[in-house]
This record gives sequence, C-alpha cells and structure tokens, in this order.
Amino acid sequence: MLSTLRIFILFVIILSTAQAADVLVPPPGYFKPPGTPSKPPSHFVCPQFPAPFTGALLFSSKYEGADSARATLNAEAEEKFHQQTTAITRLEKQVSQLVMGYQRDGDPARVACLADGLSAWARADALTSTETNHTGKSMRKWALASLSSAWLQLQFSPLHPLDPVKSQTVDIEHWLGKLADLTVSDWANLPLARTNNHSYWAAWAIMATAVATNRQDLFQHALTMYRTAAGQVDNDGFLANELRRKQRAFSYHNYAIQPLVMIALFARSNHVDVVAENHYALRRLAERIVTGFDNAAAFNIRAGIEQDRAFLRQKSSYAWLEGWCALDRCTEAAKAQLQQQRPLYSTRLGGDLTALFANR
Repeated sequence: MLSTLRIFILFVIILSTAQAADVLVPPPGYFKPPGTPSKPPSHFVCPQFPAPFTGALLFSSKYEGADSARATLNAEAEEKFHQQTTAITRLEKQVSQLVMGYQRDGDPARVACLADGLSAWARADALTSTETNHTGKSMRKWALASLSSAWLQLQFSPLHPLDPVKSQTVDIEHWLGKLADLTVSDWANLPLARTNNHSYWAAWAIMATAVATNRQDLFQHALTMYRTAAGQVDNDGFLANELRRKQRAFSYHNYAIQPLVMIALFARSNHVDVVAENHYALRRLAERIVTGFDNAAAFNIRAGIEQDRAFLRQKSSYAWLEGWCALDRCTEAAKAQLQQQRPLYSTRLGGDLTALFANR
C-alpha cells in the first residue's frame, strides 16, 4: 500500500494534470490504490443484481397521515415503502459493497460484476420516469448519490480498474448524467420554506455526478444549492425548516449536514472554498450538532419538545464527521466520537468514509 506521502504526491500530480485539462476531481482519498489482502482472497461470486426499476416513481411515504411536522412514522406505510423500493435500495447497497470490496482487495472481478449490473440498469433507462411524487423524487436522488459516489472511487483509482469495461462505462456515465439532469429538475425552484434536507441531498447527488461526468453545469448547480443551504443556517447554527420536525429536529439537522459536508469537500478539491460562506455557516451547524451528541438541550428548547435521540444508536449517523474533520476544525468532542465509532460507513455518502478521509 502506498504511504501517505506517496498518495499525496500522486494526488498533486493528478490534480495538476486535471487543472491543465479543466477536469473536475474528487478529494485526495479517492486517489488511493486498493489494498492488498493479508491472505489469499476467497473466490469471488458476483451477486445477482435486482431487475432494473423502470416503473413510475410513485411510492408511499413512511410519514403518511402525519401532521405538517412529518415526525410520526406510519408503520404500515413504512413497510409498503420498503416493499416498493427494495430493488433500488438493493442496487445501492450492492454497488457500495462491491466498491468497498475492491478497495480492500483489488479484485478486478468485483469491478466487472459491478459494471455488468449497472450497465443493465443504464441500458434499461431505469429510474428515469417523469411520473413521480415526492418520495419517488427522493429515491431517485438518494440512488444517484449512492451510485455516483461509489463510481468515483473506481474512476479515479490509480490502477484504472474501469479500463477493461470501457463500453459499459460509457453507458453508465451517460445514464448517471441523465439521472442528474432529472434530479436538477425534480428539486428546482422550491420556495425557501420547502428547501430542506431533501434539496441538500439532491445537491450532493448532483455534485458527485458532476465530477463523475466532468460537467461544470452540474458542479455550478450543486454549488448554488449548497449556498442556499448555507444561507438557511441561523446565527446559532440551526436550520428553521428542520426545527419544524418537532421531536426529530435534532435527527434531521444531523441528516441535513451530511450531504453539505461532502459538497464542501468536493468544492474545495476544485478550488472553491465554501466553508466560510455566510460567516462560516457550515461550521456553526456542525458544532451545534456535535454539541447535541452529548446534550441536546438546545434542540429541545428551539424545537419546543424533547428530542428523539434514537438515531444516535446508528453508527452511520456519525459518518459525516470523517469528512468534516478532514475539511475544517475538528473539536475534541468530534474527535472523541470518531475514535469511538470508527470505522464509519454510509452508502449514500460513498461507502467507507474512514478509508476515504481518515489518516490520509
């Protein structure tokens, strides 16, 4: 495995070449070569991919029947939602697992498997229906975030693992770009009162795809969406539209920051530093959330209700801290959480966040 210094030198060389060619690039961790297994890898068996989802993106909401705060789960509707979206979430997880597996052992069979599975969805024009509802649009941008953020790790690997599957790569990247265009349309022109975590996740999906397809128009659109989000952070580090989620306000603040950190990381890698915008809005939001991990009293007061902290039992809730501590100042409280929770994974942020951002 390359040393940290050699990885940095490799990143500088690739970045200099990319600058000359005006190529969008991801953060340095995406340029890491795959690991070498400590023992001979077991025989890899390519999993069966779900059939491409080509139907209407009309799905049940797990908050069906709830009041305007949309904070009370409807168990029956949630089960229906999971049944309706199984193929999509299976695809997300399989792609993420295949990329993480490749990053661990460098087995090209995993890449060939992934290319076969994704190209089938691309050729079928899956997930491109314009017959949608809010939940359907949400599924499209979440899937795009998962797929593009995983794909990037193969695109920018110094071993060029996609070279043997070039014909499939063309189809896949064209499809990802089409999904990004639809995502732009899905979340465009919303009033500020309805611009919340969903728009931020859409922006992250668009940003990841911008780099995967080297499209400046998508990159600029994601930045515009990020700046809208930064403008929504108040002086105390709260987001008004997430405070409306009543007992889930803290949870949704934590959920909202995840894509924003990733966008900021990708922006910085392409010479746009957005962290300082709106008087360091992202830092205020991050430090407000980190403080809440140990004491959510401030969220209780601002939301006017005791917060549901069950989300903190999920390790993925802390995954954004890896990116944050690579991006900006990392408080002792944030460092403590990282040490306690590592390794950290999030399918929709790119898989193994600890491998991508820690100890570079």
